[in-house]
Amino acid sequence: MSEPALILVVDDTPANLEVMSEVLSDAGYEVAIAIDGERALKQIQHSFPDLILLDVMMPGIDGFETCKRLKENPETFEIPIIFMTALSDIENKVKGFNAGAVDYITKPFQEIEVLARVKLHLKLHSLTKNLEEKVSLRTAELSLALEDLQKSQLQLVQKEKLSTLGQLVAGVAHEINNPVGFVSGNLDYAEQYVTELLSLVELYQQHYPNPVVEIQEALDCLELDYLKEDFPKLILSMKEGIDRIRNISTSLRTFSRSDSDRPISFNIHEGLDSTLMILKYRLKENNTRPAIVIEKNYGNLSKIECFPGKLNQVFMNLIANAIDALEESNWGRTFAEIKDHPNRIMIQTECSDNGEQVLIRIQDNGIGMSDEVQSQVFQHLFTTKAVGQGTGLGLSIANQIVVEKHGGKLDVKSQLGKGSEFIITLPIRQEEKDRLGEEDSCPLATVM
Repeated sequence: MSEPALILVVDDTPANLEVMSEVLSDAGYEVAIAIDGERALKQIQHSFPDLILLDVMMPGIDGFETCKRLKENPETFEIPIIFMTALSDIENKVKGFNAGAVDYITKPFQEIEVLARVKLHLKLHSLTKNLEEKVSLRTAELSLALEDLQKSQLQLVQKEKLSTLGQLVAGVAHEINNPVGFVSGNLDYAEQYVTELLSLVELYQQHYPNPVVEIQEALDCLELDYLKEDFPKLILSMKEGIDRIRNISTSLRTFSRSDSDRPISFNIHEGLDSTLMILKYRLKENNTRPAIVIEKNYGNLSKIECFPGKLNQVFMNLIANAIDALEESNWGRTFAEIKDHPNRIMIQTECSDNGEQVLIRIQDNGIGMSDEVQSQVFQHLFTTKAVGQGTGLGLSIANQIVVEKHGGKLDVKSQLGKGSEFIITLPIRQEEKDRLGEEDSCPLATVM
């Protein structure tokens, strides 16, 4: 059986207190009394009543003021208050309701009416509390469901859209290797053949120094001496181009590698370098600015256990965002001004003091962020970019990959006008469990 409701009766007339206490006690309620507003406020600090019967006309602070103070206090705001008064004019009733009262009982009291009104408002108060609790519980359930839905959406983005693009790039990188190998292998033979032909020409020149006019004219037109000097440079340039294509192909394969269902050992410097290689077209000089300076300060790190494909996606998002921030900071600046104070991206890696974690810092000297933006930057669908330029998924996905998939931490430090720094903290060894329990896919894309 539940405990009886506690009713606080506040009245400066002892006879009224006695009668009201007897009526309420006989009805099964627990009763507390106070002879004025000041005492009532002090008494409530020690024990909260379920309902208050409050006299209007009292010495000191009257009922209206007492009610106002109770309603201003968050701890007593919800306690229902019924005024007891001989004042029955509309003006005082409206004043009481405006102060926060739920009802009026007119003196002299009618026992049946008092009990009926008390019972009604206790029941309404109980129903309101139950409803608030249910609403609060349901809100919490909906918030949890929304959070789960957002996580599912992020996983779908990674599994479907990004997986398809990643497989495409990996396929392109694989197909590049065939013609590159063909050209590279035949280039050596081409160099050998031409060298032999030039040697033969030199031999002819030694034994037949005075060729016929037609051959001499052909030699003059050919510029044989220049050809002998320039041809080795041409071959060297072609070999460098082949090496460049091969490095791009390797970077694409490194970046777009598919992850297994378990973490593997990975050199994070390879992941960072492959990301920079893929983004090189955005780092180069263009018509509006000089090249973005990349400063790398790599520590002496061993391989870490991770999901390389997903970690590369984090690097891609953070570095691409840094480039965006630098581009935005260039608005209104001339080419010369930017050259005097160049755009920079600093990438630093180091081991933590305890030797159990690695830290990757990606910093830019771009436009920076306000405190308000920093507080929301990892939220799902939050973006400061114009419509069509950002989805608000990039940093949210990056945070999920670092925190939930790798058990790490992603922090941001930024100041308006001075740039931003993102700090990735990752454990060197992963726990045995698969953190998200999802089928891994190749997450190649920048979705910011």
